[in-house]
Amino acid sequence: MKLSHFQFNLPVELLAEYPAENRDESRLMVIDRKKGTIEHKMFKDVIDYFGDGDVMILNNTKVFPARMYGNKEKTGARIEVFLLRELNAEQRLWDVLVDPARKIRIGNKLYFGDDDSLVAEVIDNTTSRGRTLRFLYDGSYEEFRNKLTELGETPIPKYINREVTEEDAERYQTIYAKEEGAVAAPTAGLHFSKHLLKRLEIKGVDFAEVTLHVGLGTFNPVEVEDLSKHKMDSEELKINQLACDIVNNAKAKKKRICCVGTTSMRAIESSVSSQRTLNPFDGWTNKFIFPPYDFSIADAMITNFHTPKSTLLMMISAFCGHDLMKKAYEEAIKEGYKFYSYGDAMLII
Repeated sequence: MKLSHFQFNLPVELLAEYPAENRDESRLMVIDRKKGTIEHKMFKDVIDYFGDGDVMILNNTKVFPARMYGNKEKTGARIEVFLLRELNAEQRLWDVLVDPARKIRIGNKLYFGDDDSLVAEVIDNTTSRGRTLRFLYDGSYEEFRNKLTELGETPIPKYINREVTEEDAERYQTIYAKEEGAVAAPTAGLHFSKHLLKRLEIKGVDFAEVTLHVGLGTFNPVEVEDLSKHKMDSEELKINQLACDIVNNAKAKKKRICCVGTTSMRAIESSVSSQRTLNPFDGWTNKFIFPPYDFSIADAMITNFHTPKSTLLMMISAFCGHDLMKKAYEEAIKEGYKFYSYGDAMLII
């Protein structure tokens, strides 16, 4: 498969700027791979496809308020700082992206907050927009992290061309988010309400939680026609023994195993044994799934609608089958489904 196979025209009005009023009332397209059928439902109808002993794999990563705005010393220029990952807690070193990057050089200082209560010094260049910052703050580590949270805002994707609202802090987060560390939400999970999770639980569905801290690399454009030459950014991944036991027991009993989101799928496919069971994992993954690909564990997945040429679309093509995926996307555009982070969902069985 080549990059050009994943190009399609996406009308700009189908990019969702806001979430559905209720989490579980977005639209749901259901694709049956065996029958080749496409049905149109509401997300809460997902419950009709799962029963006692089936498993849903959830990514419990939690988005932190990663986007901050500071002022450059002397000039006072407003600089966006996007926190990617903490490099050293003791020295308060962070890997960040800055915008506009051309103005930010090693040795520059940035001031944050109305009272300049947080200062950062640029100590290294990592990429064209990437920098390493050392934060200077009088206070304990806990107070420093609280200050970052206070000054940061919810990192909704750039295509959402509006100011961040209070609602985003809640809605750009799954209701089962626990482990802080993501700079983007695992968006398929945004459709689950507490009520829907409870109903699934009552029906006997089990949940296995993994933690994949979503980085911005997930959204990096693929710029090579030959997909085998694309390199994914590494993201931190943890899978514990409990999650493995839940998944492997269901697999042994031939129950349905559904990954909620491309991040959950990448997580489990990064740690498969030679017997095609799930292994515990604690480390980093740069797994890139594109067709053709032989999936080892999940036989269903829930996902949002993705943008052209994205690595996410490539995974869906590998799981769904390329022609059926194309047909589904053509139908989604015709039917006015909403795309991307706050958009509608798809269940592939």
